[in-house]
Amino acid sequence: MRASGTANYEYVVARVRHRRGSLFTEEDYRKLLRMGPGEIARFMEDSEYEEAVNNLGARYEDVDLIEYALNENISKNFEDLLRWSNGRLYELVARYLRKFDAWNAKTVLRGVYTDATDEEIRSDLIVAGEFDEAFLDSLIASDSIETVVEQLLETDLELGLDRALDEYQETGLLVPLENAIDRAYYEALSADDLRGGQAVRLYDRFIQAEIDFRNVRNALRIHHSGADIDPGEYFIEGGSLFDESEIRSLIDNREQLVSRIRESRYGEKLEAALDELESAGNLIAFERALEGALVSYSDQLSHVYPLSVCPVLAYIIAKEREVHNIRAIARAHEAGLEREQIETELVNI
Repeated sequence: MRASGTANYEYVVARVRHRRGSLFTEEDYRKLLRMGPGEIARFMEDSEYEEAVNNLGARYEDVDLIEYALNENISKNFEDLLRWSNGRLYELVARYLRKFDAWNAKTVLRGVYTDATDEEIRSDLIVAGEFDEAFLDSLIASDSIETVVEQLLETDLELGLDRALDEYQETGLLVPLENAIDRAYYEALSADDLRGGQAVRLYDRFIQAEIDFRNVRNALRIHHSGADIDPGEYFIEGGSLFDESEIRSLIDNREQLVSRIRESRYGEKLEAALDELESAGNLIAFERALEGALVSYSDQLSHVYPLSVCPVLAYIIAKEREVHNIRAIARAHEAGLEREQIETELVNI
């Protein structure tokens, strides 16, 4: 823990730039698309993932080996970020990495809901937030959704969980619980409780963008589902682009929605991504383009403010996308999908 002391942006950003240079390139993804799971694991062995693949190779193989190696590597990378950081930088990075507490909480809920084995649940966990392995083991050992929620009520994700549990018990659907966890995470991300300064302002600007893009994604998912759900119930406070009433009015018209983003502070640097958003023929392509746009915006902030928290947060997002892409390719090959189908699952980084 290095929350005290002076923030060491220059040192951490230099380390992050080096790690960013190790991320897979478009050429690497083209190679992976031609490989089966065993070949992908061997390809990873010649990369940043060498240590994780070697550590796990005796116990797992093919897609299981890839999954565990990805999770071990991403956890180590983000532990390194905290280990390198001091002062205000440490506080901001640690706060952002709580997203993996939310990820793990939702993963356990889905696992318990579907009667997955402990091992199956554990394979999807990313230990990079504040939940330690003992607490995660306790969540996994739960025999019901109610028992999982009871433990989460003792964490920073407790906001709104009581009401969401009531809705789950009425409908049998996990969506209210997953949405409550996302809202609790994002609404606790704000640095309002920290003292001002450029570091906090840049952090808030970054978080606002992520919340704006998440609100767009949630609204579109609701719209495409055809379900009789008020999009306002899934609206996350803390963004700057939309308010709750505006998102309700825009979700029925993608053209107006994209125009609204073009006119915003995101528009100038996101022209190519927005063209892709506008022309995307289905929800999956739209969501992938939206995720790519967030990566582009985070990179743009990093270039404008090179010695700040922005390059560190941009690296976290880029690393997440790399793990997402490798996992998507491996799972799709295992499922026998065609290359064109696999490519729709990838996010440009």
